[in-house]
Amino acid sequence: MTKSFWNVLKVSPVLLAATLLATNSALASEVNEPVTTVSQLSKGSDSIGQVTSVSQFSDVQPTDWAFQALQSLVERYGCIAGYPNGTYRGNRALTRYEFAAGLNACLDRVNELIATATADLVTKEDLATLQRLQEEFSAELATLRGRVDALEGRTAKLESQQFSTTTKLVGEAIFTAAAPFGEDRANSNQDIDSNVIFANRLRLNLFTSFTGKDRLHTRLQAGNITQFGTGVTGTNMTRLGYDTDNGNNVELDRLNYEFSPVDAVRVKIDAFGAQPWNNTFNFNPEFASSGSGAISRYGRFSPIYRAASPGGPALTVVLNPNGPITLTGAYMGDTSANNPSQGNGLFNGGNAYFGQIDFKPSRALNVGFAYSRTYDDPGVNLFGSQGSTFANQPFGNAATTANNYSILAHVRPTDKISVGGWLGYTDAQAETGVNAGRNAEIWYWAANLAIRDLGKEGNTLGIIFGQPPKVASNGIADGSDPDTSYHLEGLYKIKLTNNIQVTPGLLVIFNPEHNENNQTIYVGTIRTTFSF
Repeated sequence: MTKSFWNVLKVSPVLLAATLLATNSALASEVNEPVTTVSQLSKGSDSIGQVTSVSQFSDVQPTDWAFQALQSLVERYGCIAGYPNGTYRGNRALTRYEFAAGLNACLDRVNELIATATADLVTKEDLATLQRLQEEFSAELATLRGRVDALEGRTAKLESQQFSTTTKLVGEAIFTAAAPFGEDRANSNQDIDSNVIFANRLRLNLFTSFTGKDRLHTRLQAGNITQFGTGVTGTNMTRLGYDTDNGNNVELDRLNYEFSPVDAVRVKIDAFGAQPWNNTFNFNPEFASSGSGAISRYGRFSPIYRAASPGGPALTVVLNPNGPITLTGAYMGDTSANNPSQGNGLFNGGNAYFGQIDFKPSRALNVGFAYSRTYDDPGVNLFGSQGSTFANQPFGNAATTANNYSILAHVRPTDKISVGGWLGYTDAQAETGVNAGRNAEIWYWAANLAIRDLGKEGNTLGIIFGQPPKVASNGIADGSDPDTSYHLEGLYKIKLTNNIQVTPGLLVIFNPEHNENNQTIYVGTIRTTFSF
């Protein structure tokens, strides 16, 4: 507001109040401070930092040309507001809508003064000026009040229909049509069960925050998607990445709580269903999600994350999550952690120690190294049903410890292209049985390519190629997988809307179970994912 504008309006205190209030609101957007909304302005000046003395403004001096008027407004009308940092910042141009918003606030203030029998504070000149301003800005005032009424109506509706003041519901539903096909099952003369299936999976995630810096995650799940594993194709190499079959009964699938005691530390406590790939960066952001990532189980991320996933409780600590170097450490128990009997419990049953360091020198490059030491007994499954049956149980079902190592990388040369992959090695040792003390060496690797916005914005083409876990030796004669299986996967994610994605894909397994005598097996699928 300039001095000439002040003179033209004859220094009306009411007008000045409206103008200065509007200036505060508009200026907030320029200095990155909270913007005062139309609804806030319409409720009165006290909603944006009412002051009781002009001296509270660090940027208003007694020598300023508007000082006396500001002082009068504070004392007579209580119609001046400022910023939380003690500044006023009234020196800028304003729009008619901004002016009308401030005018509306002052109208409410004057009406309040009249209603409380303090009308003597309002002069005839001010009221006359107010009347002229109301006539001049009648259209803007009507528009603003209409917007306020609409906002208040929407707010009231949201408040009456809100799920919770602390909890947010996030859901995902999958419909899928899929079928494995080929000649015989791996290591068998039996035919593959190749009928087309239509199945579903539903997940409901409840995210609750008590302080704004913490999160309680409760996940409920139901599904009937058949595992295309050994009972269907003769190998787990053909499993889908999103298979879940509990007869569509709703069950608690995950329960954890995470918080930050300090800015550089994130702590996560899993009560049930711990999954390392969700607790740290897994170097495969394009394909890691079961609902919108790879179609296969092996294509989602390095098997080291499943090797360190007993599925029970866990404690995970992530250091410096926002810096170029991130360190992760975790301890995980298996699902028998709640059983106090011999050989069970949190520390005496199956368990895993996990550590990872990842280095992100730029937005385009992530490299890392992960290590885990695991103990399986009973129900040995070293890689969570990835790779050959031999790789998951190199010593049968005897208790097994394993040191797992994996090098991981993700590179984004352009905004639309990303390349990732992993190389892994496992040294496993039998702890019981006839092979106690023997060691097995297991290798795996994969590389992937994602091309975003191919064909249409939001669509993604993905290709994944690799070798699932394979036993190189296990310390006895003929103690290795005879040949090498190769995993080839192609998929195309089609974004229909922000909440609906359709993903046709084809999975091809050459030499299933690392045996060239087994014929190639294929899995075709169309996955439709609804997110809400």
